[in-house]
Amino acid sequence: MNEQLTAADINEAGHLQIGGVDSIELAHRFGTPLVVYDVSRIRHQIQAFRHVFEENHVDYAVSYASKAFAAVAMYQVAATEGAHVDVVSAGELYTALKAGFPMEDVSFHGNNKSRQELEMAVDHHVGTIMLDNFHEIDLLNEVLTAKNSSIDVMLRITPGISAHTNKYIQTGQVDSKFGFDLGSGQADEALQKVLANPRMKMRGLHAHIGSQIFELAGFEGVAKKLMEVAAHWKHDFDYEAEVVNVGGGFGIRYTKDDHPLKPEEFVDAIIKAIKQEATNLNLKTPAIWIEPGRSIVGPAGYNLYTVGSRKDVPGLKPYLAVDGGMGDNIRPALYQAKYETVLASNPAAPLTEHVRIAGKYCESGDILAQDQALPATKPGDVLAMLDTGAYGYSMASNYNRNPRPAVVFVENGQAQLVIKRESLDDLVSLDLPYNEN
Repeated sequence: MNEQLTAADINEAGHLQIGGVDSIELAHRFGTPLVVYDVSRIRHQIQAFRHVFEENHVDYAVSYASKAFAAVAMYQVAATEGAHVDVVSAGELYTALKAGFPMEDVSFHGNNKSRQELEMAVDHHVGTIMLDNFHEIDLLNEVLTAKNSSIDVMLRITPGISAHTNKYIQTGQVDSKFGFDLGSGQADEALQKVLANPRMKMRGLHAHIGSQIFELAGFEGVAKKLMEVAAHWKHDFDYEAEVVNVGGGFGIRYTKDDHPLKPEEFVDAIIKAIKQEATNLNLKTPAIWIEPGRSIVGPAGYNLYTVGSRKDVPGLKPYLAVDGGMGDNIRPALYQAKYETVLASNPAAPLTEHVRIAGKYCESGDILAQDQALPATKPGDVLAMLDTGAYGYSMASNYNRNPRPAVVFVENGQAQLVIKRESLDDLVSLDLPYNEN
């Protein structure tokens, strides 16, 4: 049986179960491809983050990075668990609004927020705008002036720390599209502009060094750097940061080759580093915010697929085709992300062959797994890909005019549809006819 599964993941029929629900029944009831979330795992991880803060007796916010998976139901779960959320677009903000999420607990990120997005944030009293560049400071000032309003802000800085992770998901190094540079004095200049603006209340500073990070050193380094900046700002500008936001990026296990710490262990190290630096620099310990996304929803997600055709060529690894692919999980094609997949009807079956799991999309690169050990399969079997909860559905597309899959939440043995499967009519709902003259 796959090392990522336990006996509790197998029901009496020998099938994979998710949140107490038989995965084969889910596939039959809702169809495939299907995205399934075990809600109890989402709740447990948010609670684990909150517990480590409370054990360390610090003010905090666990802000779910909703770009990992944004849906009305997900914002509702985050709210019931006392989490904040961060959003990066008008669409994510609108979804949070539709979910009834408390706007005071929303942070708005992004390196190129539009005027319309900033107006929407101000109109709905979003808790914090994460300022990313000088253009945004000026644009937000115009919006606030026009609306005779004010808002809380934080400055995102690039701390000059390159995390050991995929180059496409590094964000903390100096050469990044995100944030104010420290070495050139940009961050200091931005601070002075904000402090001089009576419509902006400066809450603190933020950095994010990347995603899917396994080493503590990067997080401890960014914690130390942010506190050094906080000390510099207090000494030189008489400004004391209320909040230090260290972002997220805590790595999770996708395959047997991944050996991450528990996400809350990263946070414990960050808290201790900040508290120590506060003592060293004669500062009050600020509120500490984190922004985990992948570590909250990644391990809670499963993609269910139905096996279709198979291609065998002597001397080559077989291609086993499924009814989904890069349209519902582009990560393997985009940056060679790896997952583990099991036969849903018998995850404990002996593994008899290695295959390539191919998607149905018209691209040679649409391969969900280049080397997956599986038992013998036949058309109609259901495969379950594990740990797909982050950046799968949120990056889904209608490539080849395929509908996006349904999403189901399961908890305590009950399954609930939370995003409908797109229909063919949905695919053309925005199309307009061309009337030739």
